[in-house]
Amino acid sequence: MHTFLVLNGPNLNTLGKRDPKVYGKVTLAQIEQRVRARAKELGVQVELCQSNQEGVLVDFLQANAPQAQGVIVNAGALTHYGLSLREALVDAKLPVVEVHLSNIHAREEWRNKSVVAPVAVGQISGLGWQGYLFALEFLARYAKEGSK
Repeated sequence: MHTFLVLNGPNLNTLGKRDPKVYGKVTLAQIEQRVRARAKELGVQVELCQSNQEGVLVDFLQANAPQAQGVIVNAGALTHYGLSLREALVDAKLPVVEVHLSNIHAREEWRNKSVVAPVAVGQISGLGWQGYLFALEFLARYAKEGSK
């Protein structure tokens, strides 16, 4: 059975109450529940991690990458400067899909630059919590069919 890692960075633990006009009213726990349910429907497994500390995300990725077939990452603010997370993603040698709840390209200029995007097979930005499900569906198909 394929396993996919889902990494969530700083402040994503406050979803649902953090600026709902930008990030929506759905909590991280609700997103995780929906991801687990979709994983079950797809016949895959997910391992989830949220941390406000970059090193915790790196440790989780390094510990779990050998058993995984792909990574979904919403790095939060680490998107723009999380170089150790980026390097861990490269070292994992797994397909990565970057997810953002809001459209980072339609926000403040500093949010437009992602250090993760160049090492990802794709980026889903601005589709809210559903972006996680789209990323999971893509990775499940990608793992089954390869990069064809």
